[in-house]
Amino acid sequence: PSLFRKPVPARLQVLEMAAGDCDVAMAPEPGAMSEADMEREAELFKEQGNSFYAKKDYNEAYNYYTKAIDICPKNASYYGNRAATLMMMGKLREALEDAQQAVRLDDTFVRGHLREGKCHLSLGNAMAAGRCFQRVLELECDNSQAVTELKSAEAVLEYERIAEMDFEKGDFRKVVYCMDRALEFAPGCHRFKILKAECLALLGRYPDAQSVASDILRMDSTNADALYVRGLCLYYEDCIEKAVQFFVQALKMAPDHEKARLACRNAKALRAKKEEGNRAFKDGSFDRAFELYTEALKIDPNNIKTNAKLYCNRGTVGSKLNKMQQAIEDCTNAIKLDDTYIKAYMRRAQCYMDTEQYEEAVRDYEKIYQTEKTKEHKQLLKNAQLELKKSKRKDYYKILGVDKTASEDEIKKAYRKRALMHHPDRHSSASPEVQKEEEKKFKEVGEAFSILSDQKKKARYDTGQDLDDDGMNSGDFDANNIFKAFFGSPSGFSFEASGPGNFFFQFG
Repeated sequence: PSLFRKPVPARLQVLEMAAGDCDVAMAPEPGAMSEADMEREAELFKEQGNSFYAKKDYNEAYNYYTKAIDICPKNASYYGNRAATLMMMGKLREALEDAQQAVRLDDTFVRGHLREGKCHLSLGNAMAAGRCFQRVLELECDNSQAVTELKSAEAVLEYERIAEMDFEKGDFRKVVYCMDRALEFAPGCHRFKILKAECLALLGRYPDAQSVASDILRMDSTNADALYVRGLCLYYEDCIEKAVQFFVQALKMAPDHEKARLACRNAKALRAKKEEGNRAFKDGSFDRAFELYTEALKIDPNNIKTNAKLYCNRGTVGSKLNKMQQAIEDCTNAIKLDDTYIKAYMRRAQCYMDTEQYEEAVRDYEKIYQTEKTKEHKQLLKNAQLELKKSKRKDYYKILGVDKTASEDEIKKAYRKRALMHHPDRHSSASPEVQKEEEKKFKEVGEAFSILSDQKKKARYDTGQDLDDDGMNSGDFDANNIFKAFFGSPSGFSFEASGPGNFFFQFG
């Protein structure tokens, strides 16, 4: 013993010796509760929780059930009650944890299994839900709620199966229908919501798809699937730069997200090919631009809006290359993809005008003017209507075989040639049918010359005005008189045969 040790009182020495021999029961701390007291207090908290639950004050109910659990963490019913409260609060994942803890503590706890199954089903895990309801039926074979819920779980599994098949077939409307039905049983399933949103995007219903994805991101800003759908909507709305940002963000959250990876690759490829085609067009390399737009159209057939622009761009290139029919087809394809695409209507209408398909041009310009009532569109429609009106009359320039810009001398030369070609005397030995046809052509040539050789009549004809106005009746003429006036006296010329059916014109 140390020389410096203080003397220990005799009473404490006795206690030290006793402690060394056996465990000494220490006196309870002031205010400490017995186990029975703790159970009674936990029950009181549970009853208070039940009272608040009945009043639908779920926050207070949750607090009191939590107090009961803190006192008696091995009581299954407390976890079961808190699970029911969390379900009413919409906190399904937390509710699922409590329900699972309840049945771990008591595997015969029927309501615990029911609540676990309901949580699984609401979250979209119909397979796990089915197992929970089966366990309830093992405990209570006549439990009607379990029977009903089991049927719901089976229905969800069937909707999932059909949706998967229809997605592969590209029947996105059917997938949306199946997901809507499945979500009636599983309102908290993000997976179903994402699939629905993706199909809405593929159907071109971008605002609806964005709304679904945004709802999920408000609850979970790191949800890679929702980020992918947001990007997909932007991609299909031709906002490719922003779309790529969302795809990249989705891949940061989930590096193995295959859909986001594919969409990101397609978006970058589409952007690059389109920009390359635009540069080629600006440089005047129309053949190269045509090839690039064609390649871009093969990247993603589902990107409706971008492909509509690509078709229209290729149609513009086609018109520059004088491939008018190709240009019209491309514009038509653009309009099929996006029937609000005014630029495609404008391009097609111009192609129709260039190919003298005036009825089609008028139809397109009417559509354009109905959509955008501008002065420019109104004038384009008037021009097309005028050309249509002119096209329904005889084409005097075509009858004479001259351009609309032909000079007076060119018109006279053309009349001389055509009049001699179709003069009835030249075909006097032909069959009656041929004579009749040639006489008709002779009269048309005379009519065309009478209009185009008169500057006033020609001006009215060129502007689409009615020639019958102001006494200018195109029918008031005699082809023979016009012929005589042009060539002189009948005695000054004659047609002579130079062989069977052949004649030549001879001046006197």
